[in-house]
Amino acid sequence: MGPEIILLVAVACVVGSAIGTFSGLVPGIHVNTLASIMLLSYPAMESFLVLHTEAEYVPILISSCVMSASVVHSFVDFVPSVFIGAPDPDEVLTVLPGHRLLMRGLGMRAVRAAAIGSAVGSASAILLAIPVQYLMLNGLAAHLDIFSVSVVSFTLLVITLNEDGIQKKIWALVLMLLSGIVGLICMDLRIPSAGILGEGTLLFPLLTGLFGIPALLSSLHNASIPEQDDDGMPPVDHVPGIKGVIMGSLAGWYPGITATAGATLSSLFMPEDRPERFISVVASIGTVTSVFSLVTLSVSGSGRSGTVLVIRDIIGDGAAGFCSPEFLLLLFCCAVSSFIGYHITIASGRMMSAISGRVDATRMNRAIICFVTVLVVLLTGPFGLIVLAISAAIGMIPSDIGMDRIPLAGCLMFPVLIHGIF
Repeated sequence: MGPEIILLVAVACVVGSAIGTFSGLVPGIHVNTLASIMLLSYPAMESFLVLHTEAEYVPILISSCVMSASVVHSFVDFVPSVFIGAPDPDEVLTVLPGHRLLMRGLGMRAVRAAAIGSAVGSASAILLAIPVQYLMLNGLAAHLDIFSVSVVSFTLLVITLNEDGIQKKIWALVLMLLSGIVGLICMDLRIPSAGILGEGTLLFPLLTGLFGIPALLSSLHNASIPEQDDDGMPPVDHVPGIKGVIMGSLAGWYPGITATAGATLSSLFMPEDRPERFISVVASIGTVTSVFSLVTLSVSGSGRSGTVLVIRDIIGDGAAGFCSPEFLLLLFCCAVSSFIGYHITIASGRMMSAISGRVDATRMNRAIICFVTVLVVLLTGPFGLIVLAISAAIGMIPSDIGMDRIPLAGCLMFPVLIHGIF
């Protein structure tokens, strides 16, 4: 590969950033879905690109586009989480603290905190990627794999015991099992999930029902969303982002330990008493996981996300081995798209902040609930609507009994535990 490949990868990053912005801002359109579409469209894109560049560059250019979309998505997806309440798997726990800040007129503080956390996490992960890759290739990976089931089990135990009082601990266990069983059904059973717009994923109605809809329903009594204030100052420093790097390293290797689970462990061992700092930790974990997934791909040949699996299918073993050219170019892609993602997140947050401050909260929340419900039907069909209703019923239980929704993270971890045991 010649030096011109760097410029071409940068251009691919810009295209991928636009894709990641779209998938991040539109609830239900996950970046994994768009990555799969790009994989299916690979022959057509290859035919177009070979007319303008060398054929050997095509796989890495399309992979760079997919990777940049993933990174930018990890930045931008906090905006609809704060202003709409429709979360992705990597930031389900930020719905409530983000909504609290929104109702205090500080929605942009949540967005800025997320952007800072993601930026710190991405920069740290990029700097650590090569040393971590070296350690993984020289024996560390084999040692870590031994503890997969133990790590997931410990995380579930921490979530349960972290509640105050016997009654809440019992409720935490019940909620974990209920959400876990629904998650297991959605992931393992071959339930039709095709909507009018094509084949969707039942994770969308599952997570929105558990975390998004209850937050919206609980705020229907608010007369209006207060005018949003943005002083333009950073609401957090780099410390929460560094904490996210520690947990993100764990989440980047072990399946099922997503940003949600990592944030739960972080809140126990490194607690944060301000919502902005908690949001920054979760944002950092999500972005670190996205970057470190490249390390996992290069070491084990497997992926921890749909986008990395698509990259594997495109470039094959190109990213394998210590500091391969493809691996280094994808790291460069992460750096470029992180810079773009930070600024897009702030701009998107300002736009949403301006819109939300002029709309009645009750009407807007009702409209959002209707919008999300329609999206569920369009993307996942009638079975998705059933999953949404069941998940929303379970998701309303924590607020009714006066506890957090953290145990509902079992919807993602419980299936991993079951698969690991059996």
